[in-house]
Amino acid sequence: MHLAELLLLSVGLAMDAFAVSVCKGLSLKKATIKHGMICGAWFGGFQGLMPFLGYLLGSAFVSVIDRFAPWVAFIILSLIGINMLKEAFSGEEEVESPDLGFKTMFAMAIATSIDALAVGVTFVAVPVSVLSATVFINTIFACICIAVITFMISCTGTIIGGAFGSTFRSKAIAVGGIILILLGLKMILSKYLGF
Repeated sequence: MHLAELLLLSVGLAMDAFAVSVCKGLSLKKATIKHGMICGAWFGGFQGLMPFLGYLLGSAFVSVIDRFAPWVAFIILSLIGINMLKEAFSGEEEVESPDLGFKTMFAMAIATSIDALAVGVTFVAVPVSVLSATVFINTIFACICIAVITFMISCTGTIIGGAFGSTFRSKAIAVGGIILILLGLKMILSKYLGF
């Protein structure tokens, strides 16, 4: 996985956090930059941590994953993407409370980053190769990249939610789902067609 793919993956993963941040912004009387930074820190932190944990978990099964690497990546990313598309088009709106306390934010950060745990497993199947360094260092770089992009997108989502409402929620989730499905498809095509 190269830089362009990593950036697309980061944006795709951040869309769930963006959607929840928009809802958080909606629930606040007036969303401020401080509110945005709180949401960004929670969501970005967990989006960066979970793929690392997934990578460590996947490393334990590297011999099995290696044999089916592109298919593992394709299946995981496609399932996450399809789930995001279902959520986007279900028409059900989640009601968020204005609470930014530890228990609320911890639960939401875990919920929005579960898919990132699965993506971390794909880092074993399709290693990140952005830096001329070890796979481990590249994986850490990827996790930092995901965290920073999610932080920025979540901050923005909170402010947008406070200003514009829930207009962007389902669109953001749908775009994230499509990005992840296309990345999974690209990994299969790369393996068999050399793209």
